[in-house]
Amino acid sequence: MADPSSQPQAPAIAMVAGEVSGDLLAGLLLGGMKARWPDLTSFGIGGPHMQRQGFEAWWPHSKLAVHGFNWELLRRYREIVGIRDQLRTRLLDKRPDIFIGTDAPDFNFQLEADLRRAGIKTVHFVCPSVWAWRPERMEKIRRSADHVLCIFPFEPALLERNGIAATYVGHPLASVIPMQADKAAARQALGLSSDALVVAILPGSRRSEIAHLAKRFLQAAALIKADKPQVKFVLPAVPGFKDTIEVLVQQTGLTGCVQVLAGQSHAALAACDVTLIASGTATLEAALFKRPMVIAYHQSWLSWEIMRRKRLQPWVGLPNILCEEFVVPELLQDAATPNALAFEVISWLDAADRDPARLQTLNAKFEALHRALQRDTATIATDAIQKILQN
Repeated sequence: MADPSSQPQAPAIAMVAGEVSGDLLAGLLLGGMKARWPDLTSFGIGGPHMQRQGFEAWWPHSKLAVHGFNWELLRRYREIVGIRDQLRTRLLDKRPDIFIGTDAPDFNFQLEADLRRAGIKTVHFVCPSVWAWRPERMEKIRRSADHVLCIFPFEPALLERNGIAATYVGHPLASVIPMQADKAAARQALGLSSDALVVAILPGSRRSEIAHLAKRFLQAAALIKADKPQVKFVLPAVPGFKDTIEVLVQQTGLTGCVQVLAGQSHAALAACDVTLIASGTATLEAALFKRPMVIAYHQSWLSWEIMRRKRLQPWVGLPNILCEEFVVPELLQDAATPNALAFEVISWLDAADRDPARLQTLNAKFEALHRALQRDTATIATDAIQKILQN
């Protein structure tokens, strides 16, 4: 075992985060590590949240953002593998003290395995959802990661039964998002009146999610508007897709009805009464904001068939998975029609007058979920990383 005093005071940390959610999680982790080691250096693949912590992005995280088993993945396979090969070469030459792969398991596991064989310590942040689908990934995790940082409390025991060291660190977002969000302040910041009826539309952050969901979400918005003319819509768009979204808004005849934001998803969730949202990490954020939601997802036929056959649970949305029941509706694939989406959103909007107990029950479940996920994630994760560095 190496002498702990031989470890650098400020480690060099390589990281890869894929997509918007991975960048957010890795940025929060970097903040905790910088509090422990103010002079640490960090580099690899990441986005703006990481860069605000001094991260040197050799490639932007958007390079890894693909969706499902579809033509986009096949079209970009060579590019993505090329990036991984170049990154591996640079990291083997630079030899960081530790590599932390944040999400993006299809990219990170092979890279982690290669680095681990070369004697570089590896950590994977966010256990892949082997408990929901693709259980065959367990062997890849065991081969690739010295340690896994888990964001859900039931995951470490599952991993340890399979010979994988793991630590429950809580979900970083549970400490960032307040237990009771200030709806009035969020509305003021977005120029919305305090008594407005507000629906947040979150069609995802990947190109193919936008292609599959944005139009049907906006068509649903038009139906909601016809039923409730007073409703206001806010749509936080990833900056790179903002122009595309605005064109879709015009084509759907909703110009002036939908406020397209550059990012600001948390402001939109804090301000809304209900959200129409793509399945993914954003649904957990909506639950932490205690917002009723309608979860939807749509993929290519091939992607859907592959995923459907490998599912291990009846739920797809994270709030439903964590609560182990359908606390919010899920409309998937062919069920995600504009009419069905609009119907479920309107049902939530009407609940304040017609079924307040439904809203109260949902709020109580989301508060309990929030408390279960609320830990000092950055400190617990940094403690685990420090122990790995010292071993």
